[in-house]
Amino acid sequence: MKFNKIGLMLGALGVIALGGSVALNFLLYGQVKKYYVELNQTRLDPLGLEYFRDTPEPTPADTTRVVFWGDSRAASWPAPDASEYEFINRGIGSQTTTQTLQRFGAHIDPLQPDVVVIQVGVNDLKTIALFPGRRDQIMADTRANLEQMVKASEDIGATVIVSTLLPVGEVPLARRPVWSDEVAVAVDEINDYITTLADENVIVFDGFAVLANEDGLMQKAHRKDELHFNEQGYQLLNQAFLELLGTLES
Repeated sequence: MKFNKIGLMLGALGVIALGGSVALNFLLYGQVKKYYVELNQTRLDPLGLEYFRDTPEPTPADTTRVVFWGDSRAASWPAPDASEYEFINRGIGSQTTTQTLQRFGAHIDPLQPDVVVIQVGVNDLKTIALFPGRRDQIMADTRANLEQMVKASEDIGATVIVSTLLPVGEVPLARRPVWSDEVAVAVDEINDYITTLADENVIVFDGFAVLANEDGLMQKAHRKDELHFNEQGYQLLNQAFLELLGTLES
């Protein structure tokens, strides 16, 4: 009888282990497929120039046109509820600062925005985990690209709002082999740099401070995944963002 119980317990543990293995493999397969699709989309259209073919009509004289610009965190940023503004989104998921800079003329210039909101850079920094020996160059390129996007926005007469990079969250087991704590450190360093960009026509919006917890990470209540925020997170971000926009009109 005793041996039968042990056998049943071992069998149950085996089933649990097998189920866990299947679930993990399914998760890994989903991640691999996702990145494979993204890779091939980038090969077909490296800058994402085919994403936005429509050009909205000019805004009425009493309306301020605001364009959200950057990567998936910008692409997921919902338009705040403010009727005196027209919000247009030109974010593209997975893009780096190099890609967004190179498509600036195609996607921003035709819109003639009054305000450009820049939120991009985390996709550059997450590659530090894969290429630690290139960290200094990745950081330098990110800074240079951000500065050039700010200048390009100023050159078309827009007010520039540069958001600090939003915090990252705890990384799941499946992603840890291609992640590093250096990513969060790099985010802090780039955010310190972003604060130096402020001038008469450039405003720094500290989105990081709005959404980070006491450890400098994404709050679990606002988490969609380790890099992206849910609806509650963006609602909180928009509250602070609208307060900032209000100061521009005063």
